[in-house]
Amino acid sequence: VNGRSATLMGIFLKPGANALDVAREVRATMEELASRFPDGLTYTVPYDTTDFVDVSIREVLKTLGEAMLLVFLVVFLFLQNWRATLIPTLAVPVSLIGTFAGLLLLGYSINTLTLFGMVLAIGIVVDDAIVVLENVERIMHEEGLEPRLAAIQAMREVTGPVIAIVLVLCAVFVPIAFLGGLTGELYRQFAVTIAIAVAISGVVALTLTPSLCVLILKHEHKAENWFFRGFNKVFAVITRRYTAGVAWLIRRGLLALLLFAGMVAVTAQLWRTTPGSLVPDEDQGYYITAVYLPDGASLERTDRIVRQVDAILRSNPDIEYTVAFTGLDFLGGSFKSNAATFFVTLRHWDERASTAAQLVGETWMKTGGIQEALVLSFTPPAIFGLGNAGGFEFYLQSRGDAGAARMAEVSQHFLGALNQDPTFAMAQTLWRPNVPQLYADVDREKAKALGVPIDALYATLSANLGSYYVNDFNKLGRSWQVLLSADKRYRNAPNDIGDIHVRSDGGDMIPMSALARIARSKGPETLERFNNLPAVKILGSGAPGISTGQAIARIERIAAETLPSDFSLDWSGAAYQERRSSGTSGIALGLGALMVFLILAAQYERWSLPLAVMLALPFGTFGALAAVSLRGLTNDVYFQIGLVTLLGLAAKNAILIVEYAIYKHGEGMSAAAAAIEAARLRFRPILMTSLAFILGVLPLAISTGAGAGARHAVGTGVMGGMLAATFLAVFFVPLFYRVIAERKLAEKRSTGALFDEIRERHEEAHRKLVAELEDAGGARHGSGH
Repeated sequence: VNGRSATLMGIFLKPGANALDVAREVRATMEELASRFPDGLTYTVPYDTTDFVDVSIREVLKTLGEAMLLVFLVVFLFLQNWRATLIPTLAVPVSLIGTFAGLLLLGYSINTLTLFGMVLAIGIVVDDAIVVLENVERIMHEEGLEPRLAAIQAMREVTGPVIAIVLVLCAVFVPIAFLGGLTGELYRQFAVTIAIAVAISGVVALTLTPSLCVLILKHEHKAENWFFRGFNKVFAVITRRYTAGVAWLIRRGLLALLLFAGMVAVTAQLWRTTPGSLVPDEDQGYYITAVYLPDGASLERTDRIVRQVDAILRSNPDIEYTVAFTGLDFLGGSFKSNAATFFVTLRHWDERASTAAQLVGETWMKTGGIQEALVLSFTPPAIFGLGNAGGFEFYLQSRGDAGAARMAEVSQHFLGALNQDPTFAMAQTLWRPNVPQLYADVDREKAKALGVPIDALYATLSANLGSYYVNDFNKLGRSWQVLLSADKRYRNAPNDIGDIHVRSDGGDMIPMSALARIARSKGPETLERFNNLPAVKILGSGAPGISTGQAIARIERIAAETLPSDFSLDWSGAAYQERRSSGTSGIALGLGALMVFLILAAQYERWSLPLAVMLALPFGTFGALAAVSLRGLTNDVYFQIGLVTLLGLAAKNAILIVEYAIYKHGEGMSAAAAAIEAARLRFRPILMTSLAFILGVLPLAISTGAGAGARHAVGTGVMGGMLAATFLAVFFVPLFYRVIAERKLAEKRSTGALFDEIRERHEEAHRKLVAELEDAGGARHGSGH
């Protein structure tokens, strides 16, 4: 550790253990033990994976607080009343506390994924409360009703849209919670979190919010200051121009539909050209450096190079610890005298200017001048367990009877093609076909004559030169293995092999020199098989700006052009998961869109009107893809989760317009007039809820530090998609409604029958409201007597 000799201990978790709790307990135990250490002995923790987890969670919690503050400010900007602002603000902690309880009940933990869901949920859970509150306030000011009666009338108008929004958002997320595989597990964390939060927020909006409106809202004269007067004037102008824009598009329906078709075409092109990956690379606070000397190099020679590399690494002030394992081949998963591995721990994210990826590049340059060894530096995979390194890994497989020489020839030719392609920064295999070896040529006839069983001979060689499993024993509540091996001084030279003795059936000890001839030879150090086929493992990474998805596609094209017919390649690690998940996003989006359509069809009791909402969904996808393309991000799992979220949010805005347009159309307005009036009246709550959500995810999109890659992937896509769904879709949804309502597309019942039913429902509701107003007036008159 940092150039000093040390005994290294690794702590590994049991299934289900809390990593942060274990790390705290280990450090506390070490502090207690250190008080009894002899002079000159100390301990340090140079490598702790929970540091990244801890900082990531802290960053997400910080983002959570920033999102709540921004949502509060947006709501206050529009309502301009502290009392009114308090009502939707109270919906946030109630919904989030309920979400934590739901996660606990379902057996989920608080992790970065569920916390991402919480951040997204902040902007969502206030939506329903804002819709209810805005409608109550509008009725109080326009019709002069007291809060209780205004709340009753408002709930009759918005209960349907609120229920539809909640059902749509839940329907989008619930199906993807049942997807399988690694990506399904990632989807599930978000889906369950947001579905619980949305369901609770719907209950809050239908129960707590109207009650708070009655208790908190009052008829009061607003003494507007200059800022709010200016804001209201500007917003009034924006609303008039928006309404005029909607009317203009409805009059020029063909042109608008052509613009919509063009946007869909651009969206499809962006989907094809946006590079893909499994998850974004992360700065996890450490990186790995692997050192390889020529085949057969001694451990002492390797140690000299290790000290040279260690000095280079520790010369960088951003590096806090270097932990060197001489003799460990980390990438190959074995022990070799010519290999070494460094775990390079960096200073805290706030204490350094360089990222882990930048430091890896710097290490490549500084160690490139070491002629005696190959030095590879790389960041760890973004998801622990998916391989040993970032980038990609795959196996070249022989489907025939290729020997080591043929495997070496094909693999080197293929590596040459990869390394000549500018798509790749590096491609390398650690498999060596000509490693110096000692070959024991056993004389089987002589062994048989001396009564030495062949299996006993090989077991003796294994036990002395390697290790031999004996049995298990229990101690301290754990099971321990007994492994047998010869002491180092008895297996230090080739001549030592001849001195190993094997017991014959007669009980005599026969020296190995009498049974086998030891000769020097060359051959492959390992014979690896993948999918039960002889295989060679290849590691690599894309050039700067090249995603793993692009690298995978290019490798497959080169393989099709250069590999012989009896060879193939198969993916492993993160690349395998990325290939496997390539169709998952399509399934998730398709299920989400289907569920939105079915819920709306049940809500409107017809098949045509839901199309007015469904046609708003491509706007969110367009905005999300445009945002990640402009920022140079990739189409990864986190981005795709954001797309699923956008399905529900884009549908929510459209539902608010379509629901009210149906209501006004049922009162006798034309489809065009009803659409324009619905757009005008719903513009304020749509803009308020959408801006609350957009600013709620803004901290995700601009965050820094540990785990920023995942936060950028989620925040950038969702923010861009919501901007498009807010400022583009709201112009087109009224047009879609007008076209569908007038053309009567594939309806089970006639439009007139539906509108008659809607009119009858609202007339009945109006009669009940008048009766309640008269009863309330009579009660006040009676109490005055």
